[in-house]
Amino acid sequence: MELDVAAAAAVHALVERRETLATAESLTGGLVAATVVEIPGVSAVFRGGLVVYATELKHLLAGVPEGLLAERGPVDPDVAEALAAGARERCRTDWGLATTGVAGPEPQDGKPVGLVYVAVAGPGGTAVRELRLGGNRAGVRTGAVTAVLELLVDQLRTAPARA
Repeated sequence: MELDVAAAAAVHALVERRETLATAESLTGGLVAATVVEIPGVSAVFRGGLVVYATELKHLLAGVPEGLLAERGPVDPDVAEALAAGARERCRTDWGLATTGVAGPEPQDGKPVGLVYVAVAGPGGTAVRELRLGGNRAGVRTGAVTAVLELLVDQLRTAPARA
């Protein structure tokens, strides 16, 4: 799915369901939020986002446990899960999206360029995907945005709408 198609599909599904969305972004630095706000009608569903690029902000703003960050670092599936849950909780939304990973150009803390985790937290729990993206920094970031929006669309297709 292309980026703009994924964003439109996610926003339209949320509007139809009358559900809300927030983001917690690390390597994408606000690109998920910027992408969804391009879609007409998004104001009905998008509440806001957290750009938690610095590791300590993942804890302070998104509520990721300090011990988890100290033990595993910021590029970890459980960190992605905690970021998504933190966005959902802190912004009081139905859905939270998260991105964390290594965009490059150099590896980070022994993690290779292109290793990305995206997560979606919703009423029924949290889904996390590991990605191994190729390309340059911009390509990795765009791939992460597309992947988290696709994951949201997948979750919306299977989750019951709130009553």
